Amino acid sequence: MNTLWRVAEVQVKYRGKLSITNRPIIKGSQSAEEVFRANWSDNMALIEEFNVLFLNRANYVKGILRLSRGGITGTVADARILFAAALKGLATGIIVAHNHPSGCLKPSSQDVDLTRKLKHAGQLLDITLLDHIILVPNSGFYSFADEGML
Repeated sequence: MNTLWRVAEVQVKYRGKLSITNRPIIKGSQSAEEVFRANWSDNMALIEEFNVLFLNRANYVKGILRLSRGGITGTVADARILFAAALKGLATGIIVAHNHPSGCLKPSSQDVDLTRKLKHAGQLLDITLLDHIILVPNSGFYSFADEGML
């Protein structure tokens, strides 16, 4: 095959060999928050990050992706990269989360807009956005699903 026509491929890797029943199951925003916190970097009070949980139909966690790291006041969440990974991983549902280093739990207008965009994109691909969680350092979180924002 002519190498001029070859394109890059997104690669998804599974680290660990847990059986599906040994993986965390997400039963609501509280269990999602626990999984996110257990896998977050140590910089929650310093910089914004955006992470994604990929779930199967029974809400077992298939994987987690650190989509982006930003600065003190923001980070970029590229829906194309997020859904490329979700499709490659055969996820049927996703939960997204980002942190507010400031400690403010209130979602910004950009947070609300992004949530709408991800929900719509997921509907087109038959991948359900189950929640968008905002974490703050130490403890506390905001759940778009719990607040009826999905």
